[in-house]
Amino acid sequence: MSRVGKLPVKLPSGVTLAVENGQVVVNGSKGSLSQAVMPQTSVTVEGEEILVARANDEREARSNHGLMRALIQNMVTGVSTGFEKKLEVNGVGFRVNLAGSDLKMNLGLSHEVVFKVPQDVTASVEQNTITISGISKQRVGQVAAEIRALKKPEPYKGKGIMYVGERIIRKSGKSGKEK
Repeated sequence: MSRVGKLPVKLPSGVTLAVENGQVVVNGSKGSLSQAVMPQTSVTVEGEEILVARANDEREARSNHGLMRALIQNMVTGVSTGFEKKLEVNGVGFRVNLAGSDLKMNLGLSHEVVFKVPQDVTASVEQNTITISGISKQRVGQVAAEIRALKKPEPYKGKGIMYVGERIIRKSGKSGKEK
């Protein structure tokens, strides 16, 4: 039995879940999310708990069992509290500003980089920290990864865009002569 899949998902107050036409639909105070039910798995609602079961012990059914439960848990958490990722911009002259729903960044390039933030995600900027928030964990993580990919942190001075708390392994640089 899947260690993750066998655990029930608790429904907080104000969150409803419906299974209809092969889709799991979760509604909450922050919005609504839906997900197709994975093959060889079934989702049932019993009171305030959601249970995910699998049809058999085949390899695909076992892997989909834990995945389906994790996806439902993330949807329930997203519509009730939401998700957020924080990115920090490090470097001399590196700046970020929010213009409408676009992020305008000076990243040491010859031009200003403009990143259009998708509709289902919100971005906010405080000094050189970008906060990406939304109800879908997958979308928040994807948008944060796309922003980080614009200027990855380099290993010599640590300049670039990195997640808050991310540790960059530093290189010593040239060691040919004494300083």
